[in-house]
Amino acid sequence: MRNRIVVPALLTAAALAAVAGCSSDSPTNPVDVGRSAAVIPTKGKPAPSGDVTGERIFGNAAIEPAFNADSGEPMYLLTPINAPLPSKANSHAVSPLYIVAYPSGSTALSEGEHFNCEGVPGNCPDHDGLVATTAVNTGATYDPDLYGDDPGAVPGHDHVADPPGKPDFNIAWEVVEVVFTNATAANTRLTTDAQIDAAVEAGDAVLVDLGFAFNCNVVPEALYWRGQPVGGSGG
Repeated sequence: MRNRIVVPALLTAAALAAVAGCSSDSPTNPVDVGRSAAVIPTKGKPAPSGDVTGERIFGNAAIEPAFNADSGEPMYLLTPINAPLPSKANSHAVSPLYIVAYPSGSTALSEGEHFNCEGVPGNCPDHDGLVATTAVNTGATYDPDLYGDDPGAVPGHDHVADPPGKPDFNIAWEVVEVVFTNATAANTRLTTDAQIDAAVEAGDAVLVDLGFAFNCNVVPEALYWRGQPVGGSGG
């Protein structure tokens, strides 16, 4: 892809642990369910009307909503809280996980919809601040007014990742933030690889490579609803 900005390796261990549900600290008293949690068949609360939002803790794992990068349909990502961070995966066995950050004033949401994560610290408190700060710092290069200078004013972001069974799927995902360059482009919600590609090619967005990868699994929606919301009401 074009217009990729490589962020210098200035992230602390805490910051590395603060992206896409990979947290070294749990807001609950966890029960160690390990990686087996990714394959537990469950029955859970059905999704409400509108988009699901917010991180949940299930046992010793964090689960968050995301979008299937091929279809734009919802899916759910699970990371054991004590998984290696950054991932030790070979660089050839890593796929991108995009975090699309939206500015205040964006009309990308329809009535009743929510971003995967909202607010700062918000309902994904382990990484909302990092994502918002990256958007503010990068966006200032293109339009200082778009994201402003206050990370706390960034309303939310989405996760976009490849699903299992697709050529671009790997358990190890490299975290790449998508930052808009103009207000008009930020009014369109990007939920697929194709949409992100098109926005970058048009100069409407840039990619900020956060410089590390982490391990996650895709799990059933029911497992998400068995979790405890953190940092807000969630879903």
